[in-house]
Amino acid sequence: MSAFEDLIAVMERPLLYYAASLTGSQMRERLLARLPQPENLAAYREETASLLARHEKALFWEKMSSKVFMVTGCALVLVNWIWAHKIGADMNQRIWFYFGLLFFVGLYEDLRYWIYRSKVDLLKEVKQVQLQILEVQASLQKRRVE
Repeated sequence: MSAFEDLIAVMERPLLYYAASLTGSQMRERLLARLPQPENLAAYREETASLLARHEKALFWEKMSSKVFMVTGCALVLVNWIWAHKIGADMNQRIWFYFGLLFFVGLYEDLRYWIYRSKVDLLKEVKQVQLQILEVQASLQKRRVE
């Protein structure tokens, strides 16, 4: 089955059905086909470093978005506290509603950040293990050559 036919098969059937239809050996072959080879160790190491750097930069902006919502909500509460007697009860209630909305959106963004952070940490560990395996394979190939 060619790669194009494989892609069409995935698009035609639900993904879980497709994954269940693969036998253990087919799944193993597909997963192992994606592993880097020991000959490409230096290139893979550079690719991994750039990938992790991109994820770290994205993590910074994920964290900033949650902080912006939280700080904006706290600023609304501060404004409400300072000028509560001047703005009236109706506007006071609106400010508390918007504060709650911003606070929960900030919590949601913070939760997204921590989930993404966990994924990046897991990716780091997987890449470190892959690099260690590649280094061991490269050293075994050198010993075989000698």
